[in-house]
Amino acid sequence: MTDAQPRILVIGEALVDVVPDSDGQPQDFPGGSPANVAIALARLGRDVRLVTLLGDDHRGAAVRAWLEASDVTVLARPTASGRTSSAAVTLDGRGAASYVFDLDWHLDEVADTGDVLHVGSIATVLDPGADAVLDAVRSHRGRALVSLDPNARPAITPDRAGPVSRVEELVTLSDVVKVSDEDLHWLHPDEDPVATATRWAGAGPGLVVVTRGGDGAVAVRPDGTTLEVPGVPVDVADTVGAGDTFSGVLVDALLGLGVRGGDDLRALSDRDVLGAVTTAAIGAAINVSRPGANPPSRGELDAALGTGE
Repeated sequence: MTDAQPRILVIGEALVDVVPDSDGQPQDFPGGSPANVAIALARLGRDVRLVTLLGDDHRGAAVRAWLEASDVTVLARPTASGRTSSAAVTLDGRGAASYVFDLDWHLDEVADTGDVLHVGSIATVLDPGADAVLDAVRSHRGRALVSLDPNARPAITPDRAGPVSRVEELVTLSDVVKVSDEDLHWLHPDEDPVATATRWAGAGPGLVVVTRGGDGAVAVRPDGTTLEVPGVPVDVADTVGAGDTFSGVLVDALLGLGVRGGDDLRALSDRDVLGAVTTAAIGAAINVSRPGANPPSRGELDAALGTGE
């Protein structure tokens, strides 16, 4: 373990979420699952670089400005179309979000490296860029803390076979996997989500966490131990960015415990794992209490945890 500030590399899509306001009029909010994770980590004071694609348009400029305002270093390649990717968001009566995407993901290779690598969502399964993401994970395996959030998007990959195969491979190469129960229901509809997570935890990761929205989360360790974290009561504005905030805060909490790889994860006590997952749940609750993807700052998180000054 080391006290040096780790360099975090996030690879994946950055886009604009087009969200209806109270009158049903569309509003642009910068987002994209990996970009949201980068924002969450950067707002907690971490050194974060995001490898992504952005168009040469006003939306791309807005996304870049949003990322840089939270001190994310943006390593963006141009989109083939010149347009920045977007996701049309529909909210149900509970504020839960569904998406229709206009996405460009043609990443060729990733030359950058980090002490921590986070990947997930569309970037891990959408060709042709998905192969570059997989190569980056392979190259970081065993020498960095590798974090994965599959964040399944059936609207992008309606054929389940390809994404399932790719996600299963990525799981074996990752140290920390955060996955929602909804993702697991889609990936493996005939299997109980915690059973899937238990199988995953025995295949390579040091920790698999299943999030269950307002019902909390379940952490599964490689020996099959399951640890339950209750939901955090909150008035939900919408759920945009909730899982991404959870992923970012979880990685931050694990780094705060000195975790730099799979062996460190396995050495943690159950109490430490519960603490990290609880902190991630509180961070996600702060995010859903306000519109759009808006992860907490370090001060906001500390205040919610009761650890601030």
